[in-house]
Order: sequence, then structure tokens, then C-alpha cells
Amino acid sequence: MMTYILHLLVMISIYLILAFSLNLLVGYTGLLSVAQAGFYGIGAYISTLFVMKLGINFFIALPISIILAMCLSLLVSVPSIRLKGDYFILATLGFQAVIYGVLYNWVSLTRGPYGIPGIPRPNFFGIEFGNIPSYFILSGILAFLVFLIFRQMVLSPFGRTLKAIREDEMAALGLGKNITKFKIISFAISAGIAAIAGALYAGYITYIDPTSFSIYESIFILSMIIIGGTGNIKGPVVGVFLVIIVPEALRFLGLPDSIAANARQMIYGLLLVILMYFRPQGIAGEYKFE
Repeated sequence: MMTYILHLLVMISIYLILAFSLNLLVGYTGLLSVAQAGFYGIGAYISTLFVMKLGINFFIALPISIILAMCLSLLVSVPSIRLKGDYFILATLGFQAVIYGVLYNWVSLTRGPYGIPGIPRPNFFGIEFGNIPSYFILSGILAFLVFLIFRQMVLSPFGRTLKAIREDEMAALGLGKNITKFKIISFAISAGIAAIAGALYAGYITYIDPTSFSIYESIFILSMIIIGGTGNIKGPVVGVFLVIIVPEALRFLGLPDSIAANARQMIYGLLLVILMYFRPQGIAGEYKFE
């Protein structure tokens, strides 16, 4: 039972990092993206390839993954950042499809649909995070560090500028803010944070394949912050805990796996419909979707 609880806490830590990354983009900058699973996958694959093919330590591969994910984010942010609403969403959807296609079809590098098994657990100066309790400590520390960085960032002038851009771009432009630059930076930081979650996930599961980073995963991450709320710090936390823990309670009802899986999807859908109708800003959010 304790192992199961710790497993849930590890997954919660990973999804908290993802939720914070998307919250910066959606809740603070006002850019609705469905490409987050793509950057999640980039972090997972880059860290894995550096560790397994080049023999680089996980804690060296991790910052490399962050930097490369931030650089790759420019491929979608620079040409599409001036797009508005549905057009920007379609641009991120296209990027998500491209990333999934590359991961699935570049078999010589990613092993495509066969996936990459046997990923080694992180090792820090001889300390191996080889069991669930130790990995919970690692994931918890990284999630807490991301939380601190995120909190400092959104409370800084940078975060206030992002909020101004979200609320009224013309007013922010009138104050002399370079809107395009701030959006590109926000997109890059969001991608880099998502890469942290990807590297953590790969090291924990010890196996990755493209299906873990599909458009459905992007929608799942987006549903977390929509349900919990965006535009503040507590909203994504509420969303992650609710979306992960509540469906897990179905296991204790003795439902067959096939029924429980469908029931989880129904719960997500029902929560989204109810919240969009009665509380568009989510359970604990600040930014109201329109």
C-alpha cells in the first residue's frame, strides 16, 4: 500500500511540473497550447539518448534536455506567436503532430513504436535513485524547486508583464513592452520546464515510447489546469491532485479495468463541462477562459 501511495506521489510530482509549465503559457500569457506533451517527450527522449548512447550522467543530461527543448520551442513560437486564438492552437497542434511523427518514425534513433527499454535510474555521486521511495524524494525535490522558480517568476516584473499581455495586449504595447519577445520567452521557459518532467518520467518508468507523448497526453495536461484553474499558483496544484487521485479511487470499488478506464474519461469530461458552464476559471483559478 505504501509503495502504491509513493508511486502516486511520484506521478503527482511529475504532473505538477507539467501543470506549472503549461500554466505559465496559458494562465499567465494567455496562449492556449496543445503541444505540451511534445516538449514533455523531447525532454524524455533527449535525456534518455544522452544517458544511454553517450553515457552521460542524468544530472548532466537534464540541463541539456532543458536547453534543447527551449531551443526547439522557437520552431513553433517564432513563426506562430503573432497568431490569435484558434490559429495559434492549430499551430501548436501541428507542432505536436510533427514531434509525435518524428518520435514514431525515426526508428534508427528513437526505436519508433518499439520504444526504448532499460533506461537506467538517475545516479548522483554514487547515490542511485533505484527504488520508489528514493525516486519520490528526487521527484519531490525537483517539483518543489520548479514551484519556487515558478512562484518567483510570476511574482516578478516579468510575471506581471505576462499578465498585462494576457489582459490587454494593446495596453501592454502602449507601456513599451515588447509583446512578441515576452511571448517567445514564456513559450521557451514553458518548454524547458516540461522537459524536466519528461526526463523524470523516463528515469522513473525506465521505458518510453511515442504513445506516452501524443496529443491525448497534451489534452490530459490541459484538462488538469482547466479543472484546477490557471493564472495563479494554487489552481494547477488543485487540478493535478483532483485529476490523478479521484479516478484512482475507482480502483477500490472493484470495477474491471476496462470499465474503470472509461469511467475516468467520463469523470474528466463531466468535470470539464460543469466547470466551463458554472466556473470557467476552474476550481481555484484566476484566469477565466472565454
